[in-house]
Amino acid sequence: MTDGAAGAGRRTAPGGKEQALYRKVAADLGREIGEGGYGSGGRLPAEGELAERYGVSRGTIRQAMALLRTEGLVASRRGTRRVVIGTPRPQSFGELLSFTRWARSAGEEPGGLLIAVETRPADATECAQLRLSEGTEVHHLRRLRTLSGRPAMVERTVFPPAVGELVAELPPDTVSYTVALEEQGVLFADAQHTIDLCPADAEDARLLGCRPGDPLLRERRCSTDPAGTPIEWSDDRYLPDTVAFTVHSSAASGSLARRPAGDT
Repeated sequence: MTDGAAGAGRRTAPGGKEQALYRKVAADLGREIGEGGYGSGGRLPAEGELAERYGVSRGTIRQAMALLRTEGLVASRRGTRRVVIGTPRPQSFGELLSFTRWARSAGEEPGGLLIAVETRPADATECAQLRLSEGTEVHHLRRLRTLSGRPAMVERTVFPPAVGELVAELPPDTVSYTVALEEQGVLFADAQHTIDLCPADAEDARLLGCRPGDPLLRERRCSTDPAGTPIEWSDDRYLPDTVAFTVHSSAASGSLARRPAGDT
């Protein structure tokens, strides 16, 4: 490829159609990323190296990187080279239940810092989601979840009495409550997810290192066992530069994917 000033980053393709060089560069790099050429979290070559490889200007490389960012394939922060986010691995709604399993599948090391486990009467929302009578005692779990040591999400999960009693007996350093509960016969079969934005409260800000009022990506989830009985109601709040959700739907089936976002 060449990148003459008169062409302003464009050339005439066969058939007389004008095609932007940066799109060709982005397409080639996108293909390499999709094939795992840089790995999840890997860094792309420097601008100068890419410009030399493709025979284009650094401006064309920057345009290609901007396109890859909009497609969710790379991220960049001041003072660093572009980092590969990678393509999302589709997961079923059931697989999405476990933060630990997802993190490991994405090449991250999951962690959890227990903030509190407390017993209290369920509020109106919790009674409705867990199908409990007014005044029923529930177990409320609060944890900070991390990705390779970096704060990623504040987890607030409410369990009905029978499940909560099992949770209360788990060691404080338990990484995956989902796996631990499955080992005790509590099976997560289905879930209803609601994903939206919410402002960080004081506890979110303290744990995640953001400011009160900053927008967080929230996933609210009601999980049920094979019999359809609710076994958890959770409010998970992610820093927006740590995770993204991708929804795929078709006439036959649908899937929800969670992927790293930003410099992860």
